[in-house]
Amino acid sequence: MNKVITFLKDSVEEIRTKVTWPKYNELQKSSTLVLVASFIFAIVVGLVDFVFQNGMTWFYGSF
Repeated sequence: MNKVITFLKDSVEEIRTKVTWPKYNELQKSSTLVLVASFIFAIVVGLVDFVFQNGMTWFYGSF
C-alpha cells in the first residue's frame, strides 16, 4: 500500500511541476485541427463505404 501512495504523490508532483500545459490559443488551434481532420477522415471513410457497398450490390446483382 505504501508503494501506491508514493506513486500517487509522485504523479501529482510531476503533473504540477514538470508538465507543460498549452496556452488557451494553442489549445484552441489544436482542437480545431483535430475537429477538421476528424471531419475529413469521416468523409473519406463514408465515401469508401459508399463505393464498396454499391460495388458489392452491383457485383452480386449481376449474377
